[in-house]
This record gives sequence, structure tokens and C-alpha cells, in this order.
Amino acid sequence: MNQAEKTEQFVQQLAKHQNRLYGYIFSLLGDHARTADVVQETNLVLWRKIDEYQPTKPFIPWAFAIAHFQVLAHLRDAKRDRVLLDEDLAETLSREAQQKVNSLDSVTESLRNCLQKLAPHSSELIQKRYFQGNSILQIAKELDRSVGSLKVALLRIRRQLAECVQQNLAEEGES
Repeated sequence: MNQAEKTEQFVQQLAKHQNRLYGYIFSLLGDHARTADVVQETNLVLWRKIDEYQPTKPFIPWAFAIAHFQVLAHLRDAKRDRVLLDEDLAETLSREAQQKVNSLDSVTESLRNCLQKLAPHSSELIQKRYFQGNSILQIAKELDRSVGSLKVALLRIRRQLAECVQQNLAEEGES
């Protein structure tokens, strides 16, 4: 892989995981303004360390490790502000957040698999409501259905998806 391809893949991974990076840092700081500052600083550090990026390895653990150090640096720099977490608590929260990443990935993957198993009409409803962001009223008019029947149908589909995800995760835990 040449440097241009590596850089392009890095930028794709960074853009793809911005929300998770923000959520991770916010879970450690609990303040949106400070989180935004640390996310920006983390992005800069990640960019500076692009030569250390290995496309064959998972991006998120590497990015979280750098974010973790940026949070600690932020906490040290702002120690006079008593609202901030202390470093020990930030360390503990960081470890817990990193452990939850794998769990979240499993749930997300399981949900993807369950969505693929839906009947075509159920899949269409989920697509229109949650992926396209249409209101229930819009979908009801488009499909010539009552709002009430559509709400019931969506409730049943969500329950079906929840049961499927829970079953998949239980099976994963057994193996």
C-alpha cells in the first residue's frame, strides 16, 4: 500500500469513528465544550502520528489510546478547575469505556445481521422510518395505512429485532 492509499484509509477511518471518539472522550470528561476541545487536539495528534497508523490493525483502540492520553493531559493542564475529574477516576472510566467498545461492536454487528433477516415488508418499514428518517404519518400516507397500524407494526418489528439481537449475543457468549 502506497502512502497516498494509507493516508486515504486513515482519513476514512478517522471520519468514520468521529462520533465514537467524541462519545469516548465525553464519557471521560462529561462536558461538551471540553470534549470538543480534546477531540480537536486528539485529531491533531492522530494526524501527526499518521506514520504510526497501521491499516491492518483496528483503528479505534489506537485512536482511543491517544484520546486517553489527551484527556489526561487536559486534566493535568486544567487541574485548578475543581469541576473536572481527577486522573485516577479518568483512568478507571477509560478502562471501562474501552471494555464496552467490544460489547457495542457485538451489538451493532448482531443488529446488522438481524436486520438482514427481516421480511421484505418489515425491512422496508425500518428503512423508511429509521434510515430515511420519515415520520410515521409520512409512511402511513405513502403506504395507505393508518398511523395506529403502522405504530403497532413498528413496535412488533423492534421487538423482533431486540429478541434476535439478544439471542445472537447469548449464542456468542456460549461459544
